[in-house]
Amino acid sequence: MICKHLQPIEQLILEKGIKETYRGQVWSKNCREWVYYDCFIDAVSLSKRLDLDECVEIHKHLGTHDGSEYGFYCNEHHDGIMGVPPENRKNKIIFRTQSCQLAKLYCL
Repeated sequence: MICKHLQPIEQLILEKGIKETYRGQVWSKNCREWVYYDCFIDAVSLSKRLDLDECVEIHKHLGTHDGSEYGFYCNEHHDGIMGVPPENRKNKIIFRTQSCQLAKLYCL
């Protein structure tokens, strides 16, 4: 189960029916549970709208051989909620809090 700091974000994503692509421990033992979704998570707009704890930060990794991800990371529990990075969002569902003007765009 994802930590309490990231649960509000995960609940919103699940309510929209966005497909989960992976859940588990990634990379190292320093990471606890990371959940990946088949979408672009607009972390900037979500962090402005949601009252997230200070331990939650925006995370971005553009790997060359180990994959790419963008979303939220909890420094306290070492959990993460990730989608694709902005550079790879073409043809992906976009999850954000701003106005909905595009097809495949989920907003709060």
